Amino acid sequence: MANRKRLVLLAVTTAATVTVAAAGVAVAQAVAAGCAVRYAVSSQWSGGFNADVTVTNLGDPVTSWRLTWTYASGQQVTQAWNATVTQSGAQVTAANVAYNGAIATDGTTGFGFTGSWSGANPVPTTFALNGVTCNGPITPTTPPPTTPPRTTPPPVGDYPPSGRLCNSSDVIDIGKYWIPNNQWGAGTGSGSQCIWTNGGSGDRISWGTSYNWSGQASTVKSFAAAILGWHWGWRRQNTGLPVQLSANRNVNTSWQFSVTQSGTVNQNVAYDCWLHPMANPGSSDQPTDELMIWLYRSNASPAGSRQGTVTIAGTTWEIWRGYVGTWNVYSYVRTTNTTSANLNIRDFTNDLVSRGWMSNSKYLTSVQAGPEIFTGNGQVTTGSYSVTIN
Repeated sequence: MANRKRLVLLAVTTAATVTVAAAGVAVAQAVAAGCAVRYAVSSQWSGGFNADVTVTNLGDPVTSWRLTWTYASGQQVTQAWNATVTQSGAQVTAANVAYNGAIATDGTTGFGFTGSWSGANPVPTTFALNGVTCNGPITPTTPPPTTPPRTTPPPVGDYPPSGRLCNSSDVIDIGKYWIPNNQWGAGTGSGSQCIWTNGGSGDRISWGTSYNWSGQASTVKSFAAAILGWHWGWRRQNTGLPVQLSANRNVNTSWQFSVTQSGTVNQNVAYDCWLHPMANPGSSDQPTDELMIWLYRSNASPAGSRQGTVTIAGTTWEIWRGYVGTWNVYSYVRTTNTTSANLNIRDFTNDLVSRGWMSNSKYLTSVQAGPEIFTGNGQVTTGSYSVTIN
């Protein structure tokens, strides 16, 4: 396992006209007769920041969109979701992805990104939608009704698309989970990855990912996973997380999947769980512990060193212990591969507590499941996946 490049989520912020809120959240809002743009710096740290952008179309309906703005202090966009974002010098262009190109009159769309900054990070104050400045004289065919400004963005709705999504910015929102096309280590090699879903809602979903990666065999290229709960922020509602280990809650999970491989593949198919010392970590709160549960592996080994074996849920697991970046990582690796599992993650956290490796005051904040790809060509198809907390 290698240090994950974080995917940052949409955050709730209070909009104002170029101001800094008490929590340190910078917000800019540009409104015009034809369009409105809300740009919010939802979190910021030394050298980096997260921003959320909401576009409201007050003009004629559009079937595709392109939003542009200019940075005044050398900021750079490094990763985006729900839009394809490119940058040339100070000029930034965000374009719709396959599923959010249409915006009706008075309709909205949103996207977010991670950026870098040095010295200062002022918010841009002028935006253009499809080449027309948002404070320009645009008259809609039917004047939109006057509505009060929205102080919080709406919940992210389900997005069960058809077909494969192959851009690194693509995200599927389904049930209480979200599935980003996470290609955080692509810079150590070359290739591609796609994701798709076959439907589901609430607790149980089905989905898949295909991949073809070359490059350094010892470094992770991608981790397309169904995420429940935190991942450098919160995105979906009604997850049941976080739960404190001392509460001894059941975290039952069922996962049935198939693996197709062509040639030599270095990968694992695993649960990836994050733990924090606080109940509601924000986007800048690093985890202290990572728990991985490997169900299937091909030519891959966990971080750290092997500590022995243990029997959990009637199965023998190797136990690996290491340290990655700023957190501990514990990996339970099945001694024989399986493509079907029914587990209680509580059994694994209880084992860590009993060994004295983890305090039961910690909070389980995230349960994720998917294939971690180093190199190779293959596909993992999940027929059924669920996590329930009680």
